[in-house]
Amino acid sequence: MILKRLFLLIWIGFFVESSLGATKDIPLFDGKTLAGWTKENGSTPDTGWIVEDGCMVLVKHSGSVYSKASFKDFDFSFEWKIEAGCNSGVKYRFADYSGASIGPEYQLLDDAKRNYSPGAKGSAASIYAIKGPSATKKLAPIGKFNKSRIIAKGNDLEHWLNGEKVVKIKIGSREWMQLHAASKFKKSPEFGTRKGRIMLQDHGGKVWFRNLIIRAL
Repeated sequence: MILKRLFLLIWIGFFVESSLGATKDIPLFDGKTLAGWTKENGSTPDTGWIVEDGCMVLVKHSGSVYSKASFKDFDFSFEWKIEAGCNSGVKYRFADYSGASIGPEYQLLDDAKRNYSPGAKGSAASIYAIKGPSATKKLAPIGKFNKSRIIAKGNDLEHWLNGEKVVKIKIGSREWMQLHAASKFKKSPEFGTRKGRIMLQDHGGKVWFRNLIIRAL
């Protein structure tokens, strides 16, 4: 009996440890190097991407960078800031869809200088070109860091900004079907459903990223 109980306790401990290990937070940026990030073809990022004061910074046009690892269901948090007038983004589940390398995008934007209303499909924190965020979102002033979060689980997508959920949609729902059909991604029927890389976008403006943490779900 004692041996059976001991075996049961060991088994439970192993199961709990394994479960916790499977869902632990994983840093995608060590704050010191660009290890874990590449160009789209897998080569080393160009010199326009640097590490400065614990941030990954795009200082000149160099192309986007991509995580080496791919993810499908995850909870990804990150902090970002941009220079005035900048347009950037974080794409996820970035993969091949009907011959096009694309993925849903968490838009990073200077809404005011770009003349976007807070709830527009292309404004900051939107699912770019699909669904706009809450018009009451709290976007930090230019030069200040925003705290963002992307949750992708199955067909459910959520965008968070500074502690508030600002976008939620279910892939395959009536809402999704209508918005997707009216978007630039309409020729890719499986858009957003595949396991893929995280992409930090080079759209020509200076952008800072820090505290990039992902947890598989």
